[in-house]
Amino acid sequence: MEINMQNVKLGFIGAGNMGSALAHAARRTLSGTQIRLSNRTPEKAAALARELGASTGTNRDLAEWADFLFLGVKPQMMEQMLAEIAPVLAGRKDRFILVTMAAGLPMTRIQEMAGGDYPVFRIMPNTPCSIGEGMLLYTRGPGVTEEEEALYLEAMQGAGRFSAIPERLMDAGSAVAGCGPAFVDLFLEAMADGGVACGIPRAQAMEFAAQMMVGAAKLMLETGRHPGALKDAVCSPGGSTIQGVRTLEKNGFRGAVIDAVIAACEKNAALMQ
Repeated sequence: MEINMQNVKLGFIGAGNMGSALAHAARRTLSGTQIRLSNRTPEKAAALARELGASTGTNRDLAEWADFLFLGVKPQMMEQMLAEIAPVLAGRKDRFILVTMAAGLPMTRIQEMAGGDYPVFRIMPNTPCSIGEGMLLYTRGPGVTEEEEALYLEAMQGAGRFSAIPERLMDAGSAVAGCGPAFVDLFLEAMADGGVACGIPRAQAMEFAAQMMVGAAKLMLETGRHPGALKDAVCSPGGSTIQGVRTLEKNGFRGAVIDAVIAACEKNAALMQ
């Protein structure tokens, strides 16, 4: 793919939560003229395009235009959507890459649905990609070159952190990084509720809990210290923190979180069976 950052073109089929998050991330690096959007509800794509200074088109328009074509539709809708654009893809003479974020669909199945042995990236983003703090997992298909991988990572660097993983671990990685924001949001809300129960105004309790979580996560990432060691550093002998930890342990906190990740992973694996 003889393309540089100044003329690379990204097409996003699907302007839902994930497609929108990735389009916002791309806009941090690329100009609006390099991004095109489509959606089953055209008005939704048009609203996002206005926000990003990008353009819109039909699914077939994007399939003909994009160098990296992001397939941001639900897994159960993927076959129908790919059948629609398959003739366009088959007619292209230039190089392009399909980028799938559908849970439960391996790259070989995407190629089968698209009707060709096309190069494929499989990715799993999360919603914090929209503000540049995402965790984006990806698998480079055998048809994608190292140079194309580097170009993709450069174009999408505004999403946050990236990690290449084997495709066989994508369901598990998705359960942690993709589903995780919902689990964390539950914890954040519960922390704030606890603060309100102790007399803190709601807005302040939310702020305290949210910034605490951001800071705790960054402390682990930037120091490389094990979270158990960081927890121990806060738990003074006979102090209040260890009593809170004791209560969480008594109520099965860690076991519940582990079970939630396993349940999400198993659901990912079963989606298209």
